[in-house]
Amino acid sequence: MDKVFISQLHVDTIIGVYDFEKESKQSLYFDIEMLSDIKPAAANDDINLALDYSKVSERVIEHSTAKPVELLETLVEQLADIILTEFNTPQVTIRVSKPAAVAQARTVGVEITRAKVSN
Repeated sequence: MDKVFISQLHVDTIIGVYDFEKESKQSLYFDIEMLSDIKPAAANDDINLALDYSKVSERVIEHSTAKPVELLETLVEQLADIILTEFNTPQVTIRVSKPAAVAQARTVGVEITRAKVSN
């Protein structure tokens, strides 16, 4: 399998447990890696046969800004489910960074890998 990736996708959204976090948007940065067989798209030079990282990016932004959640864990689980369900990939790894969460750290975050369940 090949990999299609998105690096440092920036999204400003409301996220957090504390009251002050719910009052203003914070920056999140997503790194997303998806398994895909790129051979059909490459052989035909056809975006319709590709795992379209632009559409994945749009969907991540749309979902991340639609309804606030408190935990990064919740958000990445939701996004993994969306990507596995809506896009042609058997596995996704999502890393989300929240740079403003801990003043003494450059960034903090969560990384998960999820795969489609075989029937």
